[in-house]
Order: sequence, then C-alpha cells, then structure tokens
Amino acid sequence: MTIVIKYGGNAMTNKTVQKQVLESIAKLFRSGIEVVLVHGGGPAIKEILDQSGISFRFEDGHRVTDAVTMSFVEMALSGTVNKALVSGLLSFDCKAVGISGKDAGMALVEKRYHKRILPDGRTETVDIGFVGNAPEITPDLIRLLLNNGFLPVCSPVSIGKNDGETYNVNADVFAGSMAGALQADAYVVLTDIDGLRKDINNPGSLLSSVSLGELDEDSSFIQGGMIPKIDSCRHALQSGARRAVILNGTKQNSLEDFFIHKKSFGTQILP
Repeated sequence: MTIVIKYGGNAMTNKTVQKQVLESIAKLFRSGIEVVLVHGGGPAIKEILDQSGISFRFEDGHRVTDAVTMSFVEMALSGTVNKALVSGLLSFDCKAVGISGKDAGMALVEKRYHKRILPDGRTETVDIGFVGNAPEITPDLIRLLLNNGFLPVCSPVSIGKNDGETYNVNADVFAGSMAGALQADAYVVLTDIDGLRKDINNPGSLLSSVSLGELDEDSSFIQGGMIPKIDSCRHALQSGARRAVILNGTKQNSLEDFFIHKKSFGTQILP
C-alpha cells in the first residue's frame, strides 16, 4: 500500500501532538506501508519573516510572495520545518529523507495569478508573486526512495516550468497532485477536526463516506479551510488516487488505528 499524507496547519503547531503524529507515521512505515509525507508550514513562515523584519501583505487571503519573501519561505519550509520532521521521524527508527519539489525537477509549476472580483462584478487579475499553480509531478525520485526503503518528506517548494524560478505551492494542492501522480492507494489529509461535516457546528453531521458525485450535487456546506482540502482530495482522485481520507491528526494513534487496525472514523471520499 502507498499512501500520501498531507500534514500542516493546526495539526502541526502543537509539539506534543506533532510527536504523536510522527510516531504514528513511523508505525505505518515499519508495518510495511509506503508513506510519502507532504507538509506545509504557515506558522513557521510567519515566524521567520517576523524575526527577519520582512513585511508582507495578503490579497484576499493569499500571501503576496516577492523574491525576498520567497527566499525566506523556502528557508522555513525546505529548511526548518522539513528537517524538524525528518529528525522527528528518525527518532522513531524511520528512514526519512527530506526533499522539496525542486529536487530532480520533480514538481514543475506555472505562475499563479489571483482573480479578484471587484464591487461592480468585474474580475481583476492580481500578481501575487512567486506562487505556483498545481504542479506537474514526475514521481521518479519518490519511487526510487520508496523502492529502497526510505520515507520521503516533501516540502511544496517547486520550480517554474517556464522560467526556472522558485515558487511556493499551497501544500494541500501539492499533496493532492503527489497522490495523483503516484496513483496512491490513499490520500490522507490530517486536520484538527474529525472529518467533513454537513453542518460545521454539529459533530453529529459527520459524513463517514461521500463520493465526488455527491459533492458535485451539493458542496454548499464546505467552508473556510476545508475548501482547499476538499479541492486537493478532488484533484487527487481525478488524477488516479484510489480514495481520500480526512482524519483528525490531533487524536493519538488515529493513523495506525485507521490503516493498521482498520477502525472506521473520519471521512472517506471516493471517486
């Protein structure tokens, strides 16, 4: 079995929880499951920019990333966060290797422009800097590592298809693309809630299983930070992943309970 795990956001900020998550990932690895870990790192980016006195702004929630900012983003993602995760996995006897989308030209992207809707209904194109669209992933390097018993830990920093520049890619988007490129048996999104709810305020409305067709019929209940997660699940499934799973990464043992002990929880999304 090959699974791609996307890890980031609130599920990453608590160090105790992070240790639990990495221990669970190591257990999957030692059980014989091929694991690819893709991570984000928004809080680490903000911290390193603040410490360096680098000001930045957002356009409709999208960080504008100029060349200077991008150098610090890469430092945070491919350096600080990536190597901390690798070190954590190594401490649990897991042969982790830290890479980014730039390595071996694995993830090629085109520049992303933000479409802003003006008060009069017209659309304006906004340049948000070195931010990339969903990458074209050539998974040869990942397969080489997996085939030789390593666990790849991937930063979403990628390389421009047309200009060779360094671009940041939303980690959800990157992970979904990776899962599709690998034809993964499962694409796992770790978050801080129990799964996808029909009513965000009602835990009893949790969907244990849903298909893309059902989401096409009604996706009005998907809001906020769940939107990019569901979009990444959709991209993964449409690109070849067999299923997507949304799990609460803050709950201890959730990964091994789901994949090793076959317990049923979270939300499964099927093609």
